[in-house]
Amino acid sequence: MKKPFSFTVMIIIVLNSCETTHYRTTSGSVKNPKANSNAGNRTSTANQTELEYQTLIKTYKSETAAVLTDLLNGSEDSPNTSITVENNSRCNMVLTISGNNYFKKIPIGANKIGSAMVPKNQNYNISGMVCNSVYQKTKFISSSYNVTLSN
Repeated sequence: MKKPFSFTVMIIIVLNSCETTHYRTTSGSVKNPKANSNAGNRTSTANQTELEYQTLIKTYKSETAAVLTDLLNGSEDSPNTSITVENNSRCNMVLTISGNNYFKKIPIGANKIGSAMVPKNQNYNISGMVCNSVYQKTKFISSSYNVTLSN
């Protein structure tokens, strides 16, 4: 009984020590001007995102074990690190991570967490559509990185 509790506490401490950025998206921050032009396009954008999510979820291979290993045992010598995105919205989303010779799309369900292992010490463009709001960030990743998105 004491070991599982200790392990759980250790995971929580490690996750809390990771670099965390919280973002609150609003439909006012939509970067696509066509999305604000009329309600038909907004519905269409949401439908496209949901369709892409449903297509990706069928074939997506999660890297959860590698991400947890990085978070718990991360080493400065390792060439890779983790990016974790917590989707605290009511909408499914598709997160796109792109960098130098790296591109990945990750389906993240509503109120779920998605993650990926990426090569360290590179700039990455991290983007996605969250409930008709665009999230886009360019970030130099040198250690584990966590983002929380909500609507």
